[in-house]
Amino acid sequence: MADQVKHDQFFQNRACECFPCHQGIDEADFNCLFCYCPLYALGKACGGNCTYMESGIKSCMGCTFPHRRENYSRVLERYAEIMAVVKRMDGENV
Repeated sequence: MADQVKHDQFFQNRACECFPCHQGIDEADFNCLFCYCPLYALGKACGGNCTYMESGIKSCMGCTFPHRRENYSRVLERYAEIMAVVKRMDGENV
């Protein structure tokens, strides 16, 4: 699998004090590129395994979707949805 991913689609920061910040992924395949998930703004429609805390804050602690080496292109495919959210927030027509 690793041979199929281009170098600009995968990054690891093993020096990070939180590495790996999610369980359930082989460390060799743990992708830190989307450390802050660009899909966060999509709420429950993000496609990951998110929950909401009592405070109302979205928790991605149980989600590994953006950190899986093979999901790089799947994250990028969602950027049109992210931009639609941003435009609605900015009061622009979508």
